Amino acid sequence: MTLRVDWRLSLGLVGTVVKWLALALVFPLLVAIYYGEVSAVVTFGITTAIALVAGFGLEQLRTGSELGHREAFLMVALTWLVVSLVGSLPYVIAGNGTVAAPANALFESMSGFTTTGATVMGDISFETHSRALLIWRQESQWLGGMGIVVLAVAILPELSVGGAQLLDAEAPGPGIEKLTPRIAETARALWVAYLGITLVEVFLLYGLHLGGLAPGMSFYHAIAHGFTTLSTGGFSPAARSIEAFSAAVQWLIIPFMIAAGTNFALFWHVLDGNPSRLWRDVEFRFYLGLMGVIAAILTGLLFTGTGFLPGQGETVVGSLGTAVRHAVFQAVSILTTTGYATQDFNTWSPIAQYALFIAMFIGGSAGSTGGSIKVVRWLVILKALRRELFTSVHPDAVRPVRLGGHALDERAIRGIYAFTVLYLAVFFIAGGLLFLDSVRAGLGLSIIEAMTVAAATLGNIGPGFGIIGPMDSYLPFSRASKLFMVGLMWVGRLEIFPVLVILTRSYWRS
Repeated sequence: MTLRVDWRLSLGLVGTVVKWLALALVFPLLVAIYYGEVSAVVTFGITTAIALVAGFGLEQLRTGSELGHREAFLMVALTWLVVSLVGSLPYVIAGNGTVAAPANALFESMSGFTTTGATVMGDISFETHSRALLIWRQESQWLGGMGIVVLAVAILPELSVGGAQLLDAEAPGPGIEKLTPRIAETARALWVAYLGITLVEVFLLYGLHLGGLAPGMSFYHAIAHGFTTLSTGGFSPAARSIEAFSAAVQWLIIPFMIAAGTNFALFWHVLDGNPSRLWRDVEFRFYLGLMGVIAAILTGLLFTGTGFLPGQGETVVGSLGTAVRHAVFQAVSILTTTGYATQDFNTWSPIAQYALFIAMFIGGSAGSTGGSIKVVRWLVILKALRRELFTSVHPDAVRPVRLGGHALDERAIRGIYAFTVLYLAVFFIAGGLLFLDSVRAGLGLSIIEAMTVAAATLGNIGPGFGIIGPMDSYLPFSRASKLFMVGLMWVGRLEIFPVLVILTRSYWRS
């Protein structure tokens, strides 16, 4: 049998994306020049050259064939792998700290582009790493947030043909709503909204600093956190995440995390003169309701002290304002898979951690930058279960599942069931394998800790409990476990199916 996939076309398109990735590397290069970081100038100069050579080289493989669904799946899956490999080069070339090791560099890069926010950077400081390298770490999350391929479709004319297949393969959630007649214009609309909200957050954060309400929130830090809030990434150049900044900063970041977990198509409708579309959206209301419930539970636990381990939380217990701030921030951060922290929730009690653990499996809205299972899938599952209960009592009734007033196709419902079951199956298997490797490597994780590691990496969340708490890192894991988690972050960002599809024999030959 002959191959049914034009892999040369897919690799050629990957080369086009990598070639243009060199343009993104110019930003940290300019940062290095501004701060006089000579070694960083060399690092990003070499990386930019490698990206250009690799991109042009792969582009030569491109054929004149038309992009089909098979080629789209392969191109999207390979793009995220190759871009993460290129993105790891600055860490290796700089040669500083724990991320200089190739496996660690790939972990940090994949965590960045998939907006996971898990880190193996043992020392996050300007003493060990250049400002240019740390801003690249933040920028990689921003590039990955709305989608590298979505960006490519938006700016590269050669990808506008077949762009719909590419967006379907990469889109977070069941699919991207077509906002304009041309898919490239839709991609541009999403990225314009994404860029615009990012800029608003950057200037507001810096404004707090200028107003004396945010010591330490320099313009550099404002840009860094703008990059990683709207991408739901969670990387911070501060070792203790958002705990390092004032309460005003923490309150300001909350609405931007909520925005990051919202379907960006809704913002386009708002800007297009239809603001009521936001509140009429049933997924958006369900999304806000889930966050409100989890935040209310955590507020009660933290305020009364039952949310802390014995001897912890003295500054929070009994202070309603402080309890609300930490509870709302952490509920929003974990549910949207941003992964920021205002407290080390390893000091929280098991019941409070359990509430966060549930939030890890919810995720943001479809069409957002959030990871995990997604709110819309849970909404459809609940509606389908309610229908099953109704038809059990009324077996002759015909009752379609409706979402936003529209009846859903039964195939779409089956697809949502299939994805959710597959996601949970991968989660449980991955947790078991990570537990076994921790025993082999002498790390000594409990099975629960291993499960949180699987949830945090597959769901692109970042921090978890135990040794991967928000103020800790993934550095203690063995190289085998780290590379396995690289794979989890990859398949989690692409929502499993595009990766599994290209691993089947029928994809290549039938």
